Amino acid sequence: MFSAKPTTRTIGFLIFDGFQILDAAGPIGVFEMPTRAMAPSPYALTVYSLDGGPVRASCGASMMSERLPIGLKLDTLIVSGGEGTRAAMTDSRMMEALRDLSGRTRRTCSVCSGAFLLAAAGLLKGRSATTHWRRSAAFERLYPDTRLQADRIYVRDGKFWTSAGITAGIDLALALVEDDLGEDVTLRAARELVVHQRRHGGQSQFSVLQDIRLASGRFDSLIDWVRSNLAADVSVDALAERAAMSPRNFARVFRAETGTTPARFVEKLRLDAARQSVEKTALSLQQIARDTGFDDPERMRMAFMRVFGQPPMALRRQARGTSGSQSGC
Repeated sequence: MFSAKPTTRTIGFLIFDGFQILDAAGPIGVFEMPTRAMAPSPYALTVYSLDGGPVRASCGASMMSERLPIGLKLDTLIVSGGEGTRAAMTDSRMMEALRDLSGRTRRTCSVCSGAFLLAAAGLLKGRSATTHWRRSAAFERLYPDTRLQADRIYVRDGKFWTSAGITAGIDLALALVEDDLGEDVTLRAARELVVHQRRHGGQSQFSVLQDIRLASGRFDSLIDWVRSNLAADVSVDALAERAAMSPRNFARVFRAETGTTPARFVEKLRLDAARQSVEKTALSLQQIARDTGFDDPERMRMAFMRVFGQPPMALRRQARGTSGSQSGC
């Protein structure tokens, strides 16, 4: 059982027409776990919309909500994303409500493209944030005064927490629970949800292998070669030569095709390969570093810390450990 905590925190979820249903339902499920298992309940959960009643999600299903009251005070506000953000960004009532409500909350959070609403309301000016990778370019164009960290699962900047797409909302909610109730409660909640492993905010929001064919497939053969030759010369100049392009044009076109720079892409491929070797083999870190092109184990360790939030050996221990029994919902 979870250990008891005396404070009940009010968590409000703000939705709108065309919201992504998992952006709300995922975090709600996370906060439900300690609420079901602790006494007194650590959280009071409420779904709000501007007008209340059923709100239609982008999938066609509806979620019931309460009308957002004037003067509402919350511990934590979580704003959903979804296709409906495009209309909500231009809704003066929504913008005014966000600015007003955020001023009375301890934490203001967004899931997926909900970051667009926070930014449109002026709440992320001069701050770091993230959003769904597919809408990162549009975000940077619309809100250049926000420091977008496009490949992060979630980002915390003061009282503002933003997260990437859909399931990253679960990672965000688990991080919020840990911030409130500690690591032990969070791990128990993750087990109840049958979440294999809570991802740290610094981890990339998508698997590289899911991200390599986003556009025309122009660089598919080159990417396949890089994946098989991570220890070779994979500098921009070398890759441009293999692609029969000038380095400058190659870097520009590659970013347009994949959404990231060649150097960052190569590092992600190396990290994916290194992590698989760390977790699934008994190879030494020195050998893994050589095989994946990091060369120096310390360089590999620093990359793991920056992206995964943990050193290689910690991930190896986790992969070899047992998670214990898990109960469903």
